[in-house]
Amino acid sequence: MCSETVHLPIVKTAVWPDEAATQRFAAALAASPELRNAFIELRGDLGAGKTTLVRHLLRALGVQGRIKSPTYAVVESYELPDLAVWHFDFYRFSDPQEWEDAGFRDIFASPGLKLAEWPDKAAGHLPIADLVVQLALQDDTARQVTLTAQTLTGLLLIQDVDSIVPTPTHGQEAISLENLPTPSASRASA
Repeated sequence: MCSETVHLPIVKTAVWPDEAATQRFAAALAASPELRNAFIELRGDLGAGKTTLVRHLLRALGVQGRIKSPTYAVVESYELPDLAVWHFDFYRFSDPQEWEDAGFRDIFASPGLKLAEWPDKAAGHLPIADLVVQLALQDDTARQVTLTAQTLTGLLLIQDVDSIVPTPTHGQEAISLENLPTPSASRASA
């Protein structure tokens, strides 16, 4: 008999018809106080818009200057007056020792926003993401977007964004604050 409680994730889906919709979502996400210590996974095929979303989010948070993709460096960090941000791209990540050598465990244990593209390449090392953003191409400009809250922080992020830029559900249950793992519980297991 299993005594562990299983928590189903909260899922919302939407279609972003163009890059302007991505930018609006990023601006709404940046306005959420819950973002300050969140871990967000960005999933999707090459060209799905993961890095574009991160660039819009970083701009909305106030990052000035060039925003580089961390494809070769694995991580780019940004220091804002009241927020540290790390943008990971694990596409080329292949050596588990790199995780330890680069200090990624310490980064994920510290306060700040962590954004990870290709998180499956670092499976087994990452904590549970608060929010998973799955992007899929529909055509040249439109994206099917699935937001999955895996913690209370993720749920609050979806609710904050939804209050600014509503994302209609497609048959999902109403969002509930009950029975979601707390952010501290999900990070403590990492």
